[in-house]
Amino acid sequence: MLRFILRRLLQTIPVLFVVATVTFFMLRVAPGGPFDEEKRIPEEIVRKLEAHYGLDKPLWQQYLIQMKNLLRGDFGPSFKYPKRTVNELIADAFPVSLELGCYALLVALTLGIVAGVIASLRPNTASDYVPMALAMIGICFPTFVTGPLLSNYFGLQLGWFNPGGWFFPEDRVLPALTLGFYYAAYISRLTRGGMLEVLNQDYIRTARAKGASESRVVVRHALKGGLLPVVSFMGPAAAGLLTGSFVVETIFNIPGLGRFFVMSAFNRDYTMVLGTVLFYATLIVLLNLVVDVILVWLNPKLKFE
Repeated sequence: MLRFILRRLLQTIPVLFVVATVTFFMLRVAPGGPFDEEKRIPEEIVRKLEAHYGLDKPLWQQYLIQMKNLLRGDFGPSFKYPKRTVNELIADAFPVSLELGCYALLVALTLGIVAGVIASLRPNTASDYVPMALAMIGICFPTFVTGPLLSNYFGLQLGWFNPGGWFFPEDRVLPALTLGFYYAAYISRLTRGGMLEVLNQDYIRTARAKGASESRVVVRHALKGGLLPVVSFMGPAAAGLLTGSFVVETIFNIPGLGRFFVMSAFNRDYTMVLGTVLFYATLIVLLNLVVDVILVWLNPKLKFE
């Protein structure tokens, strides 16, 4: 396992290099700049700002300086928050995005697994059709549609929750539901498919023939194998829950990293965009690595080779 983990970590180095390079040049090619404002800034001040941040140098020199700083783990200063570095902004904002992602993951796993197990126990009946129909509806509704609907109904009309903010415990409910519903729909369908395959195996029929209760058959024997497709999906899902919070954080005015990323993209904050992209790319790689290890632990047929 140690060799497997080290090999995967070494493979991430060229991947992150490519991500950093492509992001750097895409930002420079995109129209606009970090100092373009609605109110025009005098040309002399713009030149001083560009000289201060090294934007007056040739592009290849800017690239080499940026790569050198990245090797030290330094994303540089933010263009829009001059008194703070990108590292400080990420350290302050990411815990909020992580908390939201954990709540959404809990919602997605709970609703998805329960719905998928119920649907698999009685296939082609109402117990199967109803949750799978709801899952299909959930897949068709993206977060930028579900979020405003939940905020409008439960926040503005009923007044049960605040339509925005991140101050009280109840402020976590609507964003977590918005982000969790979408992935719960996928998890429920994967759980149903995995459970249907496992419930037809010989060892399940043997367990039932020995007189094991249906709950014991499902929980002790079938669930571990039936959740393998869900575990495979958890790497992209966890990454999607964190990166998908961009939209949710903007809708509900949450001070997370996703909101900083959206604003930095609009403001052409080069260092903030590059730092956020690399941070999330590294996080996605690590999450996929953890999922691969868990898959081998759950399925003895797989090996770390």
